[in-house]
Amino acid sequence: MYTYLIAATILTQTYPIVDTGQTLCFDNTQEISAPSEGDTFWGQDGSYEGVQSSYQDNGDGTITDLNTGLIWQKSPDFTSQYTHDEAVTYANNLYLAGQTDWRLPTIKELYSIVLFIGQSSDIPENGIPYLDDNYFDYENVTEKFGNRPIDMQFWSSTIYVGGTMNGDATAFGMNFADGRIKGYPMEELQGGGIFSRYVRCVRGDTDYGTNELQDNGDGTVTDNATGLQWMQGDSVKAMNWESALNYCNVLEFGGHSDWRLPNAKELHSIVDYTRAPLANDPSMRSAAIDPIFEVTTDESYFWSSTTFTEVPPGQGAGPSAVYICFGRSMGYMCPPWDTPPCDENGNWLDVHGAGAQRSDPKLGDPNDYPYGHGPQGDDVRIYNYVRAVRDVAGCIADLDGNGYVGVGDILALIDQWGVCNQCPADFDNSGSVDVVDLLEIVNMWGSCE
Repeated sequence: MYTYLIAATILTQTYPIVDTGQTLCFDNTQEISAPSEGDTFWGQDGSYEGVQSSYQDNGDGTITDLNTGLIWQKSPDFTSQYTHDEAVTYANNLYLAGQTDWRLPTIKELYSIVLFIGQSSDIPENGIPYLDDNYFDYENVTEKFGNRPIDMQFWSSTIYVGGTMNGDATAFGMNFADGRIKGYPMEELQGGGIFSRYVRCVRGDTDYGTNELQDNGDGTVTDNATGLQWMQGDSVKAMNWESALNYCNVLEFGGHSDWRLPNAKELHSIVDYTRAPLANDPSMRSAAIDPIFEVTTDESYFWSSTTFTEVPPGQGAGPSAVYICFGRSMGYMCPPWDTPPCDENGNWLDVHGAGAQRSDPKLGDPNDYPYGHGPQGDDVRIYNYVRAVRDVAGCIADLDGNGYVGVGDILALIDQWGVCNQCPADFDNSGSVDVVDLLEIVNMWGSCE
């Protein structure tokens, strides 16, 4: 397994992407032995080991994410469900561990603690949640509220800039039972009542999830916040998952040949939730991505390298993969009194919002799904677009993150001089910043490229 990031390099990143946790590898239908570089299915999520999740239980009802610095509520209130407005109020009024600055997390903050090792079950207690329940308390309490076993959605503070279904006001949520991001209604439902779900509060750096995009002038874009370099354009042609992996594996572009298909969390990092093809503000109508990037069509879905193991029993271990909707997240909806195909009286609607994360079969014919799939008729395309990614070369001595080891890094090291705990300048992990670490800066003096 190839490690493409080491923990030391993320210390200068303001938006570190924590790994998905997926270590297994899959072909189009089932789990396989890990392929070697050059083999078919090389380059998928399980081929790489990213920054591993790392948490600290503070013993006061909170969990600190040692990668992102965010501090999380360990035990949500599983005795109640909250409308979105109630969720905001609950978070703002929370007093926990002597702190009052708790808030509802953004969808990017929520996604940072997702692990793609989950699996739902018709028997709620048998499900495996999509997060580390060694640290985060989790209970599937859907039976108590008369919901489906997969209905463990947690609210985010991220409001959709468009409208789902028939223009409904919508906020995004993360489902830790079935591993998907979708938009959920904030106001009264058609049949009465208001959609209510769960809350896990956060505090800490409000800038997490903010990109620092740089146009390199060579068809690539670097996000200095994540340490990732992206193709500025996309694949132009949509393709199936296996072809998407190969497209990136053989790509030579921008003077580099180490491109790969991004995993789900890397791809999600460049979603721009201020934009959507039918945003309420006409000036923000585009694909849900910064305009520094180019898209073949605003209504596009993009493949990730992450296999989606959330499948019905009997359908193998990996026939689907995760994609991100940069366009509207479409679904075929029948009238309330009918079910698909409903004599073709249904309509294609934006059911989950641009920026949703869903999954598609890795192989097949989209024409086999004329009315989508699932209760919201999720659009099944199978042929999705690709935007390749690579890691920006870096060096641990570049403490100020400017791509160069120089005087600024010496000054940053002096500021941390002496005994310290996990200081960025403690290159040898000795527990103190000293002459040995100063010599490391001297040895790495110059450009990091």
